[in-house]
Amino acid sequence: MSPATRSLDSRTPVLVGAGQFLNHAAGLDDALDPATLMCTAIRAAAADAGLASVPAADSVRVVSLLSWRYGDPAWVVAQQLGLSPRETAITTMGGTSPQALVNETALAIQRGDLDLAILTGGEAWRTRSRLRRAAVELAWPKAPADAFPTVLGEDLEMNHPDERARGLMLPVQIYPMFETAIRAAAGRTVEQQQLLASELWSRFSETAAHNPYAWLRTPKTAEEIRTPTASNRMIGFPYTKSMNSNNAVDMAAALIMCSADKARSLGVAADRWVFPVAGTDCHEHNYISHRCSFADTPAIELGGREVMRLAGVGIDDIEMIDLYSCFPSAVQLGARSLGLSLDRQLTRTGGLSFAGGPWNNYSMHAIATVMNDLRERPGSTALVWANGGYATKHSFGIYATAPTKLFRHSSPQTAIDALPRRELAEVADAFVARDMGAATIEAYTVMHTREGTPETALAACLLADGRRAWGTSTDVALATAMCEGEWVGRTAHLADDGTISC
Repeated sequence: MSPATRSLDSRTPVLVGAGQFLNHAAGLDDALDPATLMCTAIRAAAADAGLASVPAADSVRVVSLLSWRYGDPAWVVAQQLGLSPRETAITTMGGTSPQALVNETALAIQRGDLDLAILTGGEAWRTRSRLRRAAVELAWPKAPADAFPTVLGEDLEMNHPDERARGLMLPVQIYPMFETAIRAAAGRTVEQQQLLASELWSRFSETAAHNPYAWLRTPKTAEEIRTPTASNRMIGFPYTKSMNSNNAVDMAAALIMCSADKARSLGVAADRWVFPVAGTDCHEHNYISHRCSFADTPAIELGGREVMRLAGVGIDDIEMIDLYSCFPSAVQLGARSLGLSLDRQLTRTGGLSFAGGPWNNYSMHAIATVMNDLRERPGSTALVWANGGYATKHSFGIYATAPTKLFRHSSPQTAIDALPRRELAEVADAFVARDMGAATIEAYTVMHTREGTPETALAACLLADGRRAWGTSTDVALATAMCEGEWVGRTAHLADDGTISC
């Protein structure tokens, strides 16, 4: 152990083990429930730390999952591993959860509340979907009714009532809108933007091909990604299936995190240690209806700037980056706000389309991958950005192998909340207001049927007074027309029920 490591404060939080597990079940007989996937990843994390068995933990902490309701999933995991933690915990929902969990756990270790915690998450959504199609009743375990986990994090209401009323609630609807807004703000044609996004995603698929823990490891060309086919149907224009997050996976990840003193007492070799240096957590204005622009994410900019200030680094000092990558627009928004070129390697895993998008837990796979990358390049630094909602919630972490001072954390939320926001016009009010000035399309998408044909047009519009209004249409002729050429900037007409026509 180096003198620098020996001189660390005993409460310095350190990650000592990372584990990942994929289960490409051939059928239902070899399928595993999420808790079993998580236990396998935890055992892999213990082996990664050089430990003969899973260590006793003060807390077992699970990222909220969707494929099964355990009640207290951490209790089930602990029971399967033969652990008796004094706390079982579960996070709130959202893709920020893994990174936010690292940030919160680092602070808890630093305060002396914990000596060692196991962080894990897993989904068996592919198997769950198969079972539903086969009408097979699930027999997965559950915690007893009197097992109540500690809830970590705060829920954020992200859907405005008017958005829900218009059926605007799904990421597959919103992220394509961001893409059209980004395209228009950059002055690119539809074809130029499709080329940019598909080339970006092709590079991500190449990274996944070299990641042993990626769900899909066959690289795709940009042309394959952007071209609609029977197996690559258009979902929400301009995104084909290959440009969407792939949640049909059975995968899990785990991290073992402890104090420096605990790592020493366990005998974990210093070359396995990875330090969380700094973290920040924040969010944009809750509702997309109130965003000033769909082409900008000021909370990413402020949250990223703050985490780098806390770590004492600039963006060019960071060798390894993993940006949350559910859709191409998320990466573009993140890169722009952080001052990153799209030509840089912006993923360590391959992203949610190819490495796998296990709902809330993708970023734990990113952190686990980054840990191993850092160990292979001692002295380097990594940045992980996790995203939740509609580029709404953000959690940042900076990691390094070099011994550091105590973990630093803050949030720029007060400054973000003070930023300007748009007002949302009620549907009937927007109908009246558009007579006083043109409503202009600022972002849009066209949702397609499972057969790949245009079905529903969705558009965000700006009124003459600067307010935003939502428009939708099930007119197939309009939906089809909106898949050709540029519609951002066109005049729109809104009926008193919110139906859009152009």
